[in-house]
Amino acid sequence: MTNDKIILKAEDLDGYLTSEDMDDLKSLEVMFKETMKSFDPIDEQKIIDGYDKMGHEMQKICQKHPNIKVYSFVTEEGAHAECSRVISKLRDVKTDHQEFMYYSQRAYEMLFRMAYTDQHSDKKGHMIVKTPVNFPVQNYAVHKIPDIDHKIENTVMCVMLRGALLPSMIMSKEIQEYSSHGYKTPFALFKISRNDTKNEADMEYIMDLNKSFFNLEDLDGKDLIFADPMNATGGSLVTVVKYLQSQGVHPKSISFFNTISTLKGSIRVTRALENCTCYTLWLDPVMNEKAYIMPGLGDAGDRLNGCDTKDAPRNMIQLIADYGHNISGLYKSQLYEIEKIVLG
Repeated sequence: MTNDKIILKAEDLDGYLTSEDMDDLKSLEVMFKETMKSFDPIDEQKIIDGYDKMGHEMQKICQKHPNIKVYSFVTEEGAHAECSRVISKLRDVKTDHQEFMYYSQRAYEMLFRMAYTDQHSDKKGHMIVKTPVNFPVQNYAVHKIPDIDHKIENTVMCVMLRGALLPSMIMSKEIQEYSSHGYKTPFALFKISRNDTKNEADMEYIMDLNKSFFNLEDLDGKDLIFADPMNATGGSLVTVVKYLQSQGVHPKSISFFNTISTLKGSIRVTRALENCTCYTLWLDPVMNEKAYIMPGLGDAGDRLNGCDTKDAPRNMIQLIADYGHNISGLYKSQLYEIEKIVLG
């Protein structure tokens, strides 16, 4: 740690994995390497059989980790087709920028439902909506929604990476829509990056305090939500939370929402961080030596936001401007909260 940089090294993460965890991860690595033999030339049936076998193995392993919630492992079977379709579109190399944003929004709406509204409860809230029909009198409609105020009205959205900005806004919007009080989450923005000159075995995670925007007092005792499309190693989340804890912040809970996570990354963060739950739409089996998820979906940040030029990377406000009017209008309450924390 320097005065303005917080650095977490890969070896600091390895201690959170048990020998049983390592054996489980090794078995998946062996299965994936065997399946990769069918990629070139492609043998579709062997690929299907390989992934089916890995899926059953990961489901069995996750039964030992109750704080890892995988959509297709914990939801009813009827919902799995939607999940598979959304993930397949996000993975597909042919999916363009606009489609990628659309399917990312669907992904995070599904994750929100899994975490907050799928648990059946007799307690309901009511929404009374004024409609555009005003003859012969002004019309109103009533709709029931789950009463989840106690789950969502202590939350703070924590944004770690550029690729996490839009997913965080989507989650915050869902919270606002389900809150009977229209609760708007505060935001905390953290500038963290991986040292991509290094491999997974010696990776470094670097948080730049000079380019981060947060108030420690606003985070203490809160339910912290992190929404990151990809969880490969778990290092970025652990770096941020361990730093906050070193500054006297004691979160009530930590929720990590991922479109895709590796099993290794999910196990690491749930072991490293007390009262942390990982919600992931899809679990992938392995990483390559550069710590990229396989089969993964590529660089989610670039696919969501477009690529920066090397000499002129955009900050959060510039990125929001590039989202355009449609996104800015849809998430105006969230943008206001982000502007407050960045601009004071």
